[in-house]
Amino acid sequence: MQTLLNILAGVALLVWGTHIVRSGVLRVFGGNLRKILADSVSNRFNAFLAGLGVTALVQSSSATALIAGSFVGQKLMTLPPALAIMLGADVGTSLVVQLFSFDLSWLAPLAIAVGVILHLSKKATRLGQIGRVAIGVGLIVVALQMIMQAARPVTATAGVKVMFASFSGDLMIDLLIGALLAVMAWSSLAVVLLTAAFVASGVIGVKVGLFLVLGANLGSGILGLLATAGMSPAGRRVALGNLFFRLIGCALAIPLLGMMEGLLAQLDPDPLRLVVNFHTAFNLLLAVSLIGFTAPVARLAEWLIRDRAEKDRRGAQPRFLDPAALETPALATANAAREALRIGDIIEAMLSGVLTVIRSNDGRLAREIKRMDDEVDDLYTAIKLYMTQVSRESLDEKEGRRWADIISLTINLEHVGDIIEHIIDDLEQKKISHGRSFSEAGMKEIEDLHGRLMWSLRLGLNVFLNGDLKSAQMLLGQKVVFRDLERTYADTHLNRLAWQTSESIETSSLHLDIINDFKRINSHICSIAYPILEEAGALAPSRLREDSSNGAPNDARTGALTRNA
Repeated sequence: MQTLLNILAGVALLVWGTHIVRSGVLRVFGGNLRKILADSVSNRFNAFLAGLGVTALVQSSSATALIAGSFVGQKLMTLPPALAIMLGADVGTSLVVQLFSFDLSWLAPLAIAVGVILHLSKKATRLGQIGRVAIGVGLIVVALQMIMQAARPVTATAGVKVMFASFSGDLMIDLLIGALLAVMAWSSLAVVLLTAAFVASGVIGVKVGLFLVLGANLGSGILGLLATAGMSPAGRRVALGNLFFRLIGCALAIPLLGMMEGLLAQLDPDPLRLVVNFHTAFNLLLAVSLIGFTAPVARLAEWLIRDRAEKDRRGAQPRFLDPAALETPALATANAAREALRIGDIIEAMLSGVLTVIRSNDGRLAREIKRMDDEVDDLYTAIKLYMTQVSRESLDEKEGRRWADIISLTINLEHVGDIIEHIIDDLEQKKISHGRSFSEAGMKEIEDLHGRLMWSLRLGLNVFLNGDLKSAQMLLGQKVVFRDLERTYADTHLNRLAWQTSESIETSSLHLDIINDFKRINSHICSIAYPILEEAGALAPSRLREDSSNGAPNDARTGALTRNA
């Protein structure tokens, strides 16, 4: 029982080590790796080499499939180069297996010791993440040693050998077991290393090991399909095309297995080396054979996974929330910021349309603005869910503030959308349905506030994008101006009522509600400036200012700037 637990612990540690290395590399080099892949589209051979190099670092072809799939989904590259990247990715995985198949017992204690020191002392820095990668490498080596040592007593038991022989040896069963193990471990790399360790320990035979390796390669293709399941059809085609490559490779390798085993045994008869070399040879031969067929496989994938028909659907689909970037938090926050700016664009269109509805009682445009609020709600929800998947632990202080700023902006913009929808509802009920209009003077007041509101929104989005301190000060200054104007226009409206202006009487409550709602919208927009001003120390410690004569608080300007701001 203890021996079985030791083997299971080694397997778990192996899977965990590969996960740590993959996530650590993506966090440190994610932006550079994505740039390498994006720049590799000139021809299929460059794409193959880029996929090989990136996956050798990331140690996960499924992670590479996510990145390549996101690029295809965003139309940054076409499908054939992406499939060439995946052929290179599978070769890259096999080279990592080669590396870990050697005796690296000396490396484990060094890598873990150095990694722990770096990670604990520099946790929020790039050096700390490199330490995390070193820990993962050390754990992989330790795990392989555990499995080899725990398996030795097992091989001495004749009954165990009989048991493994009875459960293995059937080609299809072994293929399915290998694929299932790869999916369960979410890593074909771990399964190939585990298989090599079992073959070296004599737990399973060489032929069974080769079948399991083929199954692990098939599982690698299934993993990519699962990893890209939530992507657009264009993104999912990358994983489907790679799965086709895996299936073709298995179909071609099965009848040649005996011959390949003999040739590889002549190269190196050691059972562990034979399994590892078979894995490398399989992926190399597959790449050489099929790299010229990326275009036909791409057409087949496009035929099987077709673009969704553009239907009349409520809401908007996110464009920049790339799931592959979640392993690189700095990139993920940048993507979320771009999506948040899309919400800002929709809000600007809604605000612009509000004035047209007020002027012309356009019922059709009113309904369109309400539909746009559904888009704002959908994008807000998508960004919120996306950001909750970003690891806050791996963000440094600056990136952590950016994370909070994005959440704050999307919340404020979502509130603005709700207020605009409320304005439209009031217009439909109190103005459009009765064919009423504002007085000329009242309309000029609304137009003035609306123009200032549009200016504040554009300035606010620019402040969010660039973080400019002077622009932030200017934006917050508009909050006070807007508040004073709202009070002034409310007073002049009440004066018009005193003169019994008919238009003012009919639309009195609506007029006051609109200018008050405009003020609320402006307050949400001006909130964008707070983080920048607070970081610069340009905000007064309190929104209330003490009177020097009697200590009674006077009404201070909201978020007043310090004198030296």
